[in-house]
Amino acid sequence: MHYGWGMGWGWIVGLIILVAVIWFAAKAFNSNRTTNLSRQKSALDILKERYAKGEISKEEYEEKKRDIIS
Repeated sequence: MHYGWGMGWGWIVGLIILVAVIWFAAKAFNSNRTTNLSRQKSALDILKERYAKGEISKEEYEEKKRDIIS
């Protein structure tokens, strides 16, 4: 009997599709997780950014830094 192409090799195509779906789902989950982690900055990091942007003076930076650390 001749079962055709699908019976002999069709499962490989399904397996490839399944692996691709799992890979894309894992990649989407990891990128979302990485984005969330990068959004969580410490108070000191935010203070440093504000000082670097010129939003606060050196005196304000030093005062707030002391408050955060202590």
